[in-house]
Amino acid sequence: MSTLTERCGRRRWGRRLTTALLAVTVVATAPAVARAESNGGVRVMPLGDSITEGTQVPGGYRIGLWQRLAAGRYTIDFVGSQYNGPGNLGDHDHEGHPGWRIDQIDANINGWLRTYTPRTVLLHIGTNDVLQNYNVSGAPQRLSTLIDHITAAAPDADVFVATIIPLSNSGQEAAARNFNAAIPGIVQSKANSGKHVHLVDMHSKLTTGDLIDGIHPTANGYDKMAAAWYAALQSVPGSIGQGPGTSPSPSPSPSPSPSASPSASPSASPSPSASPTAGSGACRVNATVNAWNEGLTEQIAVTNTGSSTVNGWSLTFTLPSGQTITNGWNATYSPSSGQVTAQNVSYNGTIAPGSTTEIGFQATHTGNAGKPTAFTLNGNPCTVS
Repeated sequence: MSTLTERCGRRRWGRRLTTALLAVTVVATAPAVARAESNGGVRVMPLGDSITEGTQVPGGYRIGLWQRLAAGRYTIDFVGSQYNGPGNLGDHDHEGHPGWRIDQIDANINGWLRTYTPRTVLLHIGTNDVLQNYNVSGAPQRLSTLIDHITAAAPDADVFVATIIPLSNSGQEAAARNFNAAIPGIVQSKANSGKHVHLVDMHSKLTTGDLIDGIHPTANGYDKMAAAWYAALQSVPGSIGQGPGTSPSPSPSPSPSPSASPSASPSASPSPSASPTAGSGACRVNATVNAWNEGLTEQIAVTNTGSSTVNGWSLTFTLPSGQTITNGWNATYSPSSGQVTAQNVSYNGTIAPGSTTEIGFQATHTGNAGKPTAFTLNGNPCTVS
């Protein structure tokens, strides 16, 4: 979710790659937060960070999981306040929040559970605690507290807790393994007290070869996650309903994973397939910053508010003084500071009227964690919301 440049060497590893899960998702027909979809099936909440959202491969593991559930004739309703993914994902709702740590999910979980009342929760969280070097030794206790809050608010729900997937950076991977080592005991203690909590060993299902940028899976890696979730769900009666023999889900028939997945090479993003054309020139930009210490992530949603399709685009903006981009997704960024131009990559160069494309980046800052105040798309000023 594509271009990723890692600037390593002089900074301690906690600052080198602090973003995990800044997500940058291309949404074909709707912004990231949108209407809910419901087919009246068993309510399942995919919960976590950008790996749940599907950074690098919009929809992520939810694509393969939905397809397996549909093929198995389970009727499932994914639920959550977020919405993204391709057409072959039959239900786009989820609760994946790019860049979020355990404590940030915990601060919002009660409201989400009251609103969406899931029967089953799929929890993969902790990667950003590691990447942001955020009191990593306290992460297992934060996870335990989050699980307690979930089971208190939804005592009848089955909660599937995954170990976090591997990381390519050796220091961060060591921290991830230490965090993961505590999860089986946490889950077992909850189960021993009568809570419906189950362990999913996700870390062992992927290798660093399954990562597109050192953090997020490739399409194949996300599909391995989908297979692990599906096997876990099938092992717990009732967590996804009655299964074979019930009426088919009203989702599309299962289809292969998206063929247009981003290149795994972090250094060479594909050039736009066509020279940028501005369409009618009307655009709207919404930028959101998540900052900590000396780092930040920024999500930028670009909406074509005109009447013509944009074919190939360049978005220009000026970073506040002291900010330097260290890596980004769903666009190429040049230069890394000052006035920056973000240019589309091969799979998101077209923005139809009314459609939104989301891009994003991670940056360091020297105290000013603000966001750009003005944007131009193919030379045309955009409304900033």
